[in-house]
Amino acid sequence: MPHELAIDTLDFAELIRPGDCITWGQGAGEPSSLVIKLLEQRHRIGHAEIFLGGVRSARTLRAEHADVLRFTSFGAMGNLRALADADALRVIPTHLSRIHDYFEQGLLRADVVLVQLSAPNAEGAYSYGLGNDFQAAAMTHARTVIAEVNDQLPWTWCEGGVDLSRIDYVIHTSVRPPYAKPQPIGPVEAAIARHLGHYIEDGTTIQIGVGAIPDAVMASLGDRRNLGFHSGLINDRVAELIKTGVITNALKPIDTGLTITGALLGTNLLYDFAHQNPVIRICPWKHTHNAEILARLDRFFALNSAIEVDLTGQVNAEVAGASYIGGLGGQGDFVRGAQLAERGRSVIALPSTARNGTASRIVARLESGIVTTARGDADLIATEFGVADLRGQPLGERVRRMASISHPAFREALEREGDAITRGRQP
Repeated sequence: MPHELAIDTLDFAELIRPGDCITWGQGAGEPSSLVIKLLEQRHRIGHAEIFLGGVRSARTLRAEHADVLRFTSFGAMGNLRALADADALRVIPTHLSRIHDYFEQGLLRADVVLVQLSAPNAEGAYSYGLGNDFQAAAMTHARTVIAEVNDQLPWTWCEGGVDLSRIDYVIHTSVRPPYAKPQPIGPVEAAIARHLGHYIEDGTTIQIGVGAIPDAVMASLGDRRNLGFHSGLINDRVAELIKTGVITNALKPIDTGLTITGALLGTNLLYDFAHQNPVIRICPWKHTHNAEILARLDRFFALNSAIEVDLTGQVNAEVAGASYIGGLGGQGDFVRGAQLAERGRSVIALPSTARNGTASRIVARLESGIVTTARGDADLIATEFGVADLRGQPLGERVRRMASISHPAFREALEREGDAITRGRQP
């Protein structure tokens, strides 16, 4: 059985060695009490490597913590942007589906794992609560695993369960989990949702990312029947559709009857609904982002976003100007899965402009030169002005369709530049 420690007397210098690599779950799965204590004691520990995913808590990481800690992630999601702006974040360009294998193969090292768990259920079983991403894989070869058991987390059904034999120390806390309210739906998001609604039939299985556009799309589906859900996260909008019987997962050829997700991110509406709810299954990225599994979902609708998309369909979802603000994340996994599914569709949805309407997000060339999703993988690109279907289209037709969904203020210039691209005078 694990040794029990108190958070107030926890001394990380006794558990962590200089040079160790430390990791913890991302997003709402972050064990915030342990992370805060680690940062407070970092000078006593000495140099250490930190591998982590997107951070939701504003109370934890800051650039000043890079004085003795070196941070690595697969992007600058959530509150990691401050580290990226301070040049204190190393980024590994990778698909999320590969993280599990990287830990098992030793490409990513985890000497110490900090993990967040919910309190045990009546049978004494623990759960990962809000997130089941790569933690189990990281724990496999870790020397030390420290669990923060937070009694304010919902107990959720997690694929694989929690192997208590891998937990060395347990700290009990009572901390409110991160909250994310549904995003306000403005006219741009509502227009995009109307355009995309034509592609979501009864029985479609949906994947979404974070933000106002996916919230608007989910809020518009109240008249659908027997929708399925398989995604990296579940939010309040999804919980509402399960409660009203819109999402049933009844027609999914695999994981039938189950809402599959890697994490919960919402409010008490979601967390209370998910507590001990057997129709919600929290799975590691090895399952949620596996293209071979996604391909079996048949009518699979993957909805992701971008910073900018060029006229030929190349997508940049990582860098804006000189700032790293995103990452590959799950976009490539879900794009690939949707393409392999027999009736799958992959959507990149974004507002047509940025910077209060002064810059177009449909561009002739990607400013950063970084391609998150290649134009050969482009399917549907959506803005408030419509949807460009790029599958099987030559460059000239792609340019025409992409220009048609750009903001009218930039359309003429884009058409001119697009003509040069089509004629081969530009790369």
